[in-house]
Amino acid sequence: MTHYLIGMAQAAAGSSGGAGSILQNPLWMMLLIFAVFYFLVIRPQSKKAKELQNMLKELKKGDDVVTQGGIIGRISGIKDDEVTLQVQEGVRLRILRSSITGLRKVGDKPAEKSPEKSSESPKDVKAS
Repeated sequence: MTHYLIGMAQAAAGSSGGAGSILQNPLWMMLLIFAVFYFLVIRPQSKKAKELQNMLKELKKGDDVVTQGGIIGRISGIKDDEVTLQVQEGVRLRILRSSITGLRKVGDKPAEKSPEKSSESPKDVKAS
């Protein structure tokens, strides 16, 4: 009989409501994890993909673009899913429109690395 009373007391203590019991439910935990995953991963990725699709639709002749392979060129012709890039005077490449990753502004150039000054400056040595 005492085991029965102890079991009832433990059940009553364990069933006290509150936020702690809600988060202990596996269904709520899965929903919470999915919500965090959605807002941190899925939503930004889909927004970026949508922006890329809009950029690909709006490509026009004369745009400077960068491809997935890092090739920089100017669009000299556009067909349905194919783009002709002029990478140098007289050099043209046919690529898929989907391989273009972004537009490149005319003034963009890679940052030049300035020579770093070492902490040890060279000492003047005079010949004797």
